[in-house]
Amino acid sequence: MSLKLMATAGTTERAHRKITIIGSTAAAASLLVLCICVLIWKRKVKQLWFLLGTKTMYTTERNTEALIASYGSLAPKRYKYTEVANITSSLNNKLGEGGYGTVFKGRLYDGRLVALKFLHECKANADEFVNEVMSIGRTSHVNIVSLFGFCLERTKRALIYEYMPNGSLDQYIYSENPKETLGWRKLCAIATGIARGQEDLHHSCNTRIVHFDIKPQNILLDQDFCPKIADFGLAKLCHTKESKLSMTGARGTIGFIAPEVHSRTFGVVSTKSDVYSYGMMLLEMVGGRKNVKSMAQKSSEKYFPHWIYDHFTEDDGLQACEVTSEVDEIAKKMTLIGFWCIQVLPVHRPTITKVLEMFERGLDSLDMPPRQNFSQILEDSVYRLDTESRSPSSSTKTQGYFEEINLGNGKIL
Repeated sequence: MSLKLMATAGTTERAHRKITIIGSTAAAASLLVLCICVLIWKRKVKQLWFLLGTKTMYTTERNTEALIASYGSLAPKRYKYTEVANITSSLNNKLGEGGYGTVFKGRLYDGRLVALKFLHECKANADEFVNEVMSIGRTSHVNIVSLFGFCLERTKRALIYEYMPNGSLDQYIYSENPKETLGWRKLCAIATGIARGQEDLHHSCNTRIVHFDIKPQNILLDQDFCPKIADFGLAKLCHTKESKLSMTGARGTIGFIAPEVHSRTFGVVSTKSDVYSYGMMLLEMVGGRKNVKSMAQKSSEKYFPHWIYDHFTEDDGLQACEVTSEVDEIAKKMTLIGFWCIQVLPVHRPTITKVLEMFERGLDSLDMPPRQNFSQILEDSVYRLDTESRSPSSSTKTQGYFEEINLGNGKIL
């Protein structure tokens, strides 16, 4: 009897084991089929996205080609990425690097030396990039750097400019003996040349171009030290009939950003914003030091525009800026024009055309502008570039700007 029970138990155990094996096999097979289905589905989705991406790229490229063709012979030459890499000898000769790209020295096939700026990879609207390139390419002025060509290949973008052998202006005005290197008359000639280039951008083009980053680092000097405005990475375009720009947030370099770019409380953003940056640069050319030196909160050094303003109004004149009696008029004229250009309210600043007229006038015909509250503007621009998120306390500070500014003097517009 016991043998019979044991046989029955063994049969049952084998049956259970068989069922377990069949169940495990079925589960494994089901999981395998599911994995295969998922892989097939992923592959199809990937293929679909690839096809859609290819179609989108094709459409974008076709639209870009059509946009470039619409400019006809005015369009700068378009290069492939492999071509610009060859022009720069595989990116071996690096000239510098900034927040928006890296610059390399290169040589075109016809032997001309060029500077190639490779912009950081960007997926922004290609049409906007092309429009800006074409607008800059159409400018033909002795004081604006020439654009020879560009590269737009998916997210890769590069600009090909004429090569400037004497580098940028900052290398000279911040040196130990800047006045010995260039001399005051050459500095004044450079200042007026920059103003002429800005006038061309603001008034002589089919579309006005506001640069938004006028500073010594973006002024290049050719073999004869003729200045040329460069780096249009922050530039914005507007139609000639427009007098103001619509934009969100601030753009530019600390120390050169106009108050209205930082906060619309001061007025509208326009070509006058470039005039402010130009004025700050003029004062740096006179003083031979950066206007952001006194940004450190614990520094006892006087804020630069205040420092130069106070020296100008004292008996020593501009002797602290290495100004001798022979060039006193040149230095004082540059300083006075700089003071007018950096008026806090845009309405009290001259246009760049008026600036050129002021350079041609005698020193006695130029009035002294009121002293401005520059340091508060710089301090706020460092910590609150996005003016849309201004707190109630900052509004109080803004009111303080107007309380501290003496607006009694007449305008020169």
